[in-house]
Formats: sequence, C-alpha cells, structure tokens
Amino acid sequence: MDDRTIADNMKGTTICAVKRNGRVAVAGDGQITLGQNVIFKSNAVKVRRIYGDKVIVGFAGTVADAFTLTDKFEAMLQKYMGNLLRSAVELAQLWRNDKVLRKLDAMMIVADGSDMLILSGAGDVIEPENGICAIGSGGNYALSAARALYNNTDLSAREIAHKSLLIASEICVFTNTNITVEEI
Repeated sequence: MDDRTIADNMKGTTICAVKRNGRVAVAGDGQITLGQNVIFKSNAVKVRRIYGDKVIVGFAGTVADAFTLTDKFEAMLQKYMGNLLRSAVELAQLWRNDKVLRKLDAMMIVADGSDMLILSGAGDVIEPENGICAIGSGGNYALSAARALYNNTDLSAREIAHKSLLIASEICVFTNTNITVEEI
C-alpha cells in the first residue's frame, strides 16, 4: 500500500456545531480510522481556528484532503476580507470546477460569530436549520443528540456540542471521546 492509498483510506470522524445565545461551538472527535478495521490515531485535532482566530473550521473525510480544503478556505477568507458566506461560495465553486480539487473527499463546517455553514465536495453550501449541524461518520447521531439537548435543556452551545459527541461515540465505532471544542 503506497502513501497515497493509506491517506485515501484514513477517515472516520464526527463534527458537531451548535449556535446558541450568541455563541457558536464546534466539536470534533480525535479518531482517524484506516479502512474499516484499524484506529490509526486517536488524538487528531479536526477542529481549529483560522483567519486570526475569527473563524472555526471542523472537517470530516480524508485527512490530507481536509487540510487542503482548510488551507484553500483560509485563502478565500483572506481574499474576501473574512466574509464567511462569500468565501464558502467561492471555495465551493473552485472545489466543484477544479479537476484536482473535485476529487477531494471531505466535508467542512465553518463558523464565525454570526454564521455557520456546511461545505460539501459536491459544491453545496448549506446553512443549517436552527443553528445545529453535524457531519462525518457519526454526524447523524451527534445531530440527533444536539437537537434533543438544545430543545430540552438550558445547556450552552459548548456543552451541547461536547455532549453530542460523547453520545455519538457510544454508538459510532468511528467516533471516540477525545474531543476538541472551539467556541466563538
């Protein structure tokens, strides 16, 4: 197996974002899975701040592809002076139309203090309903948990995002409890 084949098979993550009371929290687990059978790394950081700590990015999918897209997104933020929506749309167009980028296998949640978006490799830019979204292998579990916690508790955005990842980790074998949370 060459290095590119290994990189192509490194997947498995869950990212959840919650907006509540003027705060946005993005949480991600630390598991990278090689194929369907091996936990390759358990303490990866897939949620990070970019653009002078004003934007949070959480990514799911092939690791190298996600890093490439994060770098491209930050370049768009620089080009469009931090305009999250414009940068996301421009990245989606580039992602869809570029012959190399089109093959990248990743999804991203991007957020600043006021907006939250999901970016997909199909060129989608989606504003989530009700300020809650999740992506990745455990995304549906985390999304369900986040919606329940949001609607039935007074927990903060940070607490909901974190607890949602913990719940997803109990169900999804590609999600672990080594959770990183960034809040803005």
